[in-house]
Amino acid sequence: MNIKSVILAAGKGTRMKSDTPKVLHEIYGKTLLGYVLDSVKNITNENFVIVGHHSEEVENYVKSNYENAKTVLQQPQLGTGHAVSMVCPKLENYNGLVLILCGDTPLITEETLKNFVDYHISSKSDLTVMSTIFENPTNYGRIIREDDNSLKCIVEEKDATPEQKAVKEVNAGIYCLDWGKIKNAFSQLTSNNAQGEYYLTDIIEWGKKNNLNVNAYILKDNTEIYGINSRVNLAQATKYLTDRVLNNLMINGVTIVDPNSTWISADTEIGKDTIIYPSTYIEGKNKIGSKCKIGPCAHLRGGVTVDDNVKIGNFVEVKKAHIHSNTNVGHLSYIGDSELGEHVNIGAGTITANYDPLSKIKSKTILKDNVKIGSNTVLVAPVTVDEGANIGAGSVITKNIPAWALAITRSPLKILSDWVRKKLS
Repeated sequence: MNIKSVILAAGKGTRMKSDTPKVLHEIYGKTLLGYVLDSVKNITNENFVIVGHHSEEVENYVKSNYENAKTVLQQPQLGTGHAVSMVCPKLENYNGLVLILCGDTPLITEETLKNFVDYHISSKSDLTVMSTIFENPTNYGRIIREDDNSLKCIVEEKDATPEQKAVKEVNAGIYCLDWGKIKNAFSQLTSNNAQGEYYLTDIIEWGKKNNLNVNAYILKDNTEIYGINSRVNLAQATKYLTDRVLNNLMINGVTIVDPNSTWISADTEIGKDTIIYPSTYIEGKNKIGSKCKIGPCAHLRGGVTVDDNVKIGNFVEVKKAHIHSNTNVGHLSYIGDSELGEHVNIGAGTITANYDPLSKIKSKTILKDNVKIGSNTVLVAPVTVDEGANIGAGSVITKNIPAWALAITRSPLKILSDWVRKKLS
């Protein structure tokens, strides 16, 4: 099926009090806009991101990360209806479906959007609005239905009667349109309102006047349409997302010792019988196998693959690394831009020195199977330690080490007899 999306991302985000565009703020290393684009990537074949405030930054992000997304400039910003109208020239001869979403709602899921589209099709809708239920619907536009349960209109709270304000079903801000039938609405919207803006919600009234089939689809989990307008919202959205991720992991056989102190990104896969200990923070995209032990106080920064039966100890940081099965990484270590083989043991306090600040190049450390690294070792990349080699504690390794060798860099031990006594006398 031919489906395209329009994602509204032109807003300034004044309440964020930030020089960064609102949609480029991050949760677990992924932008808010990135979450929305990922939610539609398996549903749509083309996506249009409406940009405005700090447009160049948002354009660069989209261009660098999403091949099937294009940006469209809205300048000046004259409301949500005006924003969508910016894509009309690009969709002049298009007659498929269009999803309209907001770029600051990172919790919406692919499953929900698929169900939404299925409902639109099965209901033979021309225009479907996503709605949800709030026990306290204050500040949301109310969904008012016809006697046959189709959508009559959306009434903003400031315009609602006491009876309408009692309605708990509200506008979730996501739309599915039969573009061929709805596109003319965007050239006929008016700005006869206090803000002097063109509202997207006005297309419902237009659809009713033109005898189109207009419906509302109720989203069960109202947290999915939680919007980000402030740093407080950002923190709350992170918590909602974390709870969802941890619950799914536990249902699928992962032990989370303390969910209240554990933070794991939605893009992290974890196998069954793995244990995640308290105060562990896992961001970015990662894959962790079965029967692993991670933490406490571990930090995985993204691009990490951990095979089965691996132990990553407390206060260990890992980034862009592949750790093969049956390997242990001791506490207080840093493993970055590395590949560790099977049955490797990393002593406490070991670091991979992977970054050259002069050339700004990050190089790789490779440890083959059965390598043993003594505590407090520095591995200066690029470097390879071949199979079975041992590195003595306290060493700084700057050259490749052959298989089954012992490498050690250590100054001779000097013992000065009675030195303390002489100092104290």
